[in-house]
Amino acid sequence: MLCLVLQHNNYLTQSDNYRHNTVAYLRKLIMVSQVAALKRNERACFSEVYTLYHDKLYHFIYSRTQSAYLAQEVVQLTFIRLWEVRSRLADELSIDIQLFRIARTILIDELRKEIVKSKYKEWAGNNQEQEYEDNQVAEKDTLRHVFAAMEELPPVRKKVFKLSRIQGFSHKQIAGILSISPKTVENHITKAIKQLRSSISIFLF
Repeated sequence: MLCLVLQHNNYLTQSDNYRHNTVAYLRKLIMVSQVAALKRNERACFSEVYTLYHDKLYHFIYSRTQSAYLAQEVVQLTFIRLWEVRSRLADELSIDIQLFRIARTILIDELRKEIVKSKYKEWAGNNQEQEYEDNQVAEKDTLRHVFAAMEELPPVRKKVFKLSRIQGFSHKQIAGILSISPKTVENHITKAIKQLRSSISIFLF
């Protein structure tokens, strides 16, 4: 009887391992297929990758910098770089591996820039240092208000606005992605800008 129980447990373990390996294989297959789609210039796939990995990248960078501003900056630059180098992506590597490699490279570059800025501030003196810090605070505060206001937009309007202003899609491309008319896209963007201006009380767009 004990042998039967052990055999049954062994079967269950093997079955669980098989399912785990199958899921892992399918996940990797999907990620590799995303690379192929990006190399075919499929913007819909780029939008999908952006949605899937934006938050993961943000938390990855933030955990290393403790800077919300720098994390957001690195994430946006990472997706811009991904689209720019899409034709040179490695076929055998999944999209997440290549995306995080790009993010790490950009993070290093941005940290180097911060070091240069820090050295410049020391050289420039107290007055210029204070002015620089004030500008940085103002810039970060403005961005914080913009992103906070953006999150308050209605779901479809927010998605249209991000596709247009953050990901750089044209009205026609957005219409194709969301299956709506270009005129509807234009209306969403116009209303989004109006709402954002009202929320942050300054002209930014």
